[in-house]
Amino acid sequence: MNNPIKKYHPATVIENSQRSWPSKQLLEAPRWCSTDLRDGNQALNTPMNHEKKALLFEHLITCGFKEIEVAFPSASQTDFKFVRYLIEQNKIPDDVWIQVITQARPELIKKTLVSLQGAARAIVHLYNATAPLFRDVVFKKSKSEIIEMAVLSTQHIKRLCDAQCQTQWILEYSPETFCFTELEFSLEICEAVKKAWQPSRDRPLILNLPATVEVNTPNVYADQIEKFISLFSDMGNVTVSVHPHNDRGTGVAAAELAQLAGATRVEGCVFGNGERTGNVDLAILALNLYTQGIDPKLDFSDIRNTAKIIEACTNIPVHPRHPYSGELVFTAFSGSHQDAIKKGFEATNGLQHSETWNIPYLPLDPKDVGCSYSEVIKVNSQSGKSGPSWMLEQNHGLKLPDKLQVDFSKKVQNVVDQTENELSLAEIWDLFRRSYGITPYANLKLIDYKSDSLNSDQSIIVKVEYQGKEFNVSGKSNGLLSALIKGLSECFELEINIVNYSEHTLGASTYSKAISYVECESDKNYSFFGVSIEDDTTRSSIQATLNAVRNLLISIQQTDILMNTSEDILS
Repeated sequence: MNNPIKKYHPATVIENSQRSWPSKQLLEAPRWCSTDLRDGNQALNTPMNHEKKALLFEHLITCGFKEIEVAFPSASQTDFKFVRYLIEQNKIPDDVWIQVITQARPELIKKTLVSLQGAARAIVHLYNATAPLFRDVVFKKSKSEIIEMAVLSTQHIKRLCDAQCQTQWILEYSPETFCFTELEFSLEICEAVKKAWQPSRDRPLILNLPATVEVNTPNVYADQIEKFISLFSDMGNVTVSVHPHNDRGTGVAAAELAQLAGATRVEGCVFGNGERTGNVDLAILALNLYTQGIDPKLDFSDIRNTAKIIEACTNIPVHPRHPYSGELVFTAFSGSHQDAIKKGFEATNGLQHSETWNIPYLPLDPKDVGCSYSEVIKVNSQSGKSGPSWMLEQNHGLKLPDKLQVDFSKKVQNVVDQTENELSLAEIWDLFRRSYGITPYANLKLIDYKSDSLNSDQSIIVKVEYQGKEFNVSGKSNGLLSALIKGLSECFELEINIVNYSEHTLGASTYSKAISYVECESDKNYSFFGVSIEDDTTRSSIQATLNAVRNLLISIQQTDILMNTSEDILS
């Protein structure tokens, strides 16, 4: 590991002084081909059985795929039977092309074409190894022998296709692996295949240029694609396709740059479940386009369901932070992130006042892929004041005043510091009700009240229950709550002032409940809060004030206990 220069050599970089792809922009979706049922299936410890393949095939159609590589018919009887099942049971929609892959060997080609008998339309994917490493080490064949293998196989497929004239055919040819095959040789062998196939409007040709093993940066792959297209003799009735793998972790970038370079078709798996580190992730590619205002021509409006189906079929979990589809991909735990997201939603009020999505840290509206705003912010020890208040607003309709947000976040922080776990919505709601005396946790409880106005004064008599006893609190001042606070101050022999009061309804209905928030201050400049939810605003405001005073009394009791404990220790 200390001296890789002795063991590894850098991959070849081609000259492309006329490159134009860096100045281009993606403006439309490519033709998509899902290889989940073939490349994805080959990557599994336990390949999919018939039932799983059928389930996944149906779901890929639901997602909008029009080209699906369904099998390697000559590789296993399961794959062969699956192709026959799709054809014989009429499972293939009229606008969908099934694709099968075969190596360049006569007996495998024959079995492959037999599997397609009766198909309305099919793509036959032929490949053979062209890279020097495979020519020299694996197959020990010269360039001319490799070309001959590709040409004879193409001619064989063409004869068999001619014998099944009721089927619409497309040939796909892959020089494997294109990205580290000499460009001149890739051009030579593809020209030879094209000449043997003689592509036409009725029988087009796909030249698939795979990065079967990533060996260089995505810009090099784009240069290779662009130069190949510029030097190829005639692109009439020929589509350039790419199939990037992810050995260097840049499969998505390679596919995007390859499209800028002229490729118009992309093969891969929905979540990139291919061999080794996987192949290109089609869900990421499609939703990358979507976030740029481009119709991807694929439907991932319920991406969590897609993930659930693919996980069930492959036994490979989708990572929680997988772009667009992971369970935590829209979730912020960081306090600064949460605050920015919350303010973004407040500024736009969702999308009610703006058609353009513009929320910090969220390049995609979670609802567009079937997710909810409730998962955007979750609370753990990294969260700030915005996290808990966001969850209460999204799920219970509460709009906490700023100072109450700060106060409650401290209470949340104390809990998560002790538990070292994420707090669920239910736990946050229960903590909030306990903290601010919301029913059933109001222990300075309003039973009844009577108020009267005389000139500029307001008087109130409140019947309350506290510590199992009922008694009346009465006061007079220039407002209802001021009168209540005056009476409570005299009753408990405390100096109390209301600093802030706010209220709103929970919902738009005429019968919606009212919620009140009260911030009081003691003679020691200590703030304490109360919240109440009641059927009417007056009762809600009175109970919220009682709950605020209740929190002051709890604080005094805790202080007295602490002082008594300290005195006992000193004595």
